[in-house]
Amino acid sequence: MFTKTFAIVNKKEHLSIDGQYKILNIKASMNLGLSDVLKSNFSNITPVDRPIVLTRTNNKLDPNWIAGFTTGDGNFYVDITKSKSNKIGFRVQLNFRIYQHERDIKLIEYLIKYLGAGKLETNYNSINQVVSLRITKLSDIKKNNYSIFWSKSFEWSKTIRLSRLM
Repeated sequence: MFTKTFAIVNKKEHLSIDGQYKILNIKASMNLGLSDVLKSNFSNITPVDRPIVLTRTNNKLDPNWIAGFTTGDGNFYVDITKSKSNKIGFRVQLNFRIYQHERDIKLIEYLIKYLGAGKLETNYNSINQVVSLRITKLSDIKKNNYSIFWSKSFEWSKTIRLSRLM
């Protein structure tokens, strides 16, 4: 879909009203779609059909692809929540997470299988239908080696330092 948009701009079609509508129709089908402001200003937008990507279970995932994918869509973060079972009254948990639209659930399932870690979580509300891979087990975060997370090296190094403190 990005390539289609780029082609419109490359041909300078975006300089016309029709070209702008073509781009808005594509935008309406991507990720979060159109903002409320765009929807109110362009009521006659028709989202384009998203291409269906068929994934076969016998395909092998490439670690370099996973590293690149993680660069764009993965993140490390720390959850701090209240806890009555800890002396200090808080629980600290390291997380690695990749969020995707629900249409990419098979990809998340393959990543979980490939990494041998994590769980699939869903979050459905009126705006988004999101699935995610979430790894919270410290040993699973550490075992999925640095090469997978190479491009997130700063976040990775902070995660490792935090794990040592824990």
